[in-house]
Amino acid sequence: MDRQPDDSGLAEELITSMLATTRLLVAISARALASIDETLTATQLRALVVLDSCGPAKLAALASGLGVNPSTALRTVDRLESLGLVDRRVNPDSRREVVLRVTDRGAEVVARVVEYRRAEISVLVDRLPAEVRAGLARGLRALTAVADEPDLRAAGPSGAGPARVSDVLAAASGEVRPRRPAR
Repeated sequence: MDRQPDDSGLAEELITSMLATTRLLVAISARALASIDETLTATQLRALVVLDSCGPAKLAALASGLGVNPSTALRTVDRLESLGLVDRRVNPDSRREVVLRVTDRGAEVVARVVEYRRAEISVLVDRLPAEVRAGLARGLRALTAVADEPDLRAAGPSGAGPARVSDVLAAASGEVRPRRPAR
């Protein structure tokens, strides 16, 4: 969507508001992470959430979904595996490949973090008048939709973003989506 010349003030206000909202959501996520017993970094939690949401995946697919290189993803998986949150199994379709899966304990960690975030966000949403909530919901859905445009996905730092931005957003929010079969 192209910006109209006369809406630059509104666009700047939206950008500033989104940056403030991002800081708020990062703070909520940090508190959620601190609330669990595990010692995880935000990156490790993100990898765990993506694997939990998308189902079993190869390392290269996880790296792509996270927007990092495979060696970074491998170090993250090593740590998660040492904590018993992820396991690696031989791909039954190709014995040369390894498939990563979230363990029951890993899924429990994700569920606890998502529930914490959901509860804290719910308190904020409940404070908003109904008409503001409706407008915010429409605006956030529209933002998510434009985030799925192919040219935006490729514009990430690595040049290859996740398969769909909305999948990553859904994973981060705890939205339940059908698990994808391993490739």
